[in-house]
Amino acid sequence: MSRIGKKPVELAAGVTASVSGQTVEVKGANGTRTFTATDDVTLAVEDNTITVTPRGKSKRARQQWGMSRTQIQNLVTGVTTGFKKELEINGVGYRAALEGKVLKLALGLSHDVNYEIPEGITVTVPKPTIIFVEGNNEQLVGQVAANIRQYRKPEPYKGKGIKYKDEYIFRKEGKKK
Repeated sequence: MSRIGKKPVELAAGVTASVSGQTVEVKGANGTRTFTATDDVTLAVEDNTITVTPRGKSKRARQQWGMSRTQIQNLVTGVTTGFKKELEINGVGYRAALEGKVLKLALGLSHDVNYEIPEGITVTVPKPTIIFVEGNNEQLVGQVAANIRQYRKPEPYKGKGIKYKDEYIFRKEGKKK
């Protein structure tokens, strides 16, 4: 039995959901999101909740049960509050600037890195060393943050690079004489 799958997904105030076949459509303040579940689960909307139940006792049905419920919960969270990742830039001369839909990163390379921001994602740069990535799609927010971090990962000696705000960088001791 899936402990996650058993819980119904509560719809917040101002959020509407509709199920047609295996597709769930959730509308809220931050837009509209859809999810198509596999044929191994049954979806139902009752009052202000969405319930997911497996269609059989097979291993695949039980796997899809919890996963589908979590995906639907992420849709509801995305259209109500949204998702946010915070990146920090450490290093002398390392900075970020936003020009329209392009994020310009100066990361100690021979050239500036220009990152094209995808549709549905909002990037803000309150300080030259802090980047906020926001959106209603958790997977896309995480992927954009990971792509930005990929340009200069934090190194273990001085900690220079782009890191997540809550990320811990294991520091190494330098050479000794």
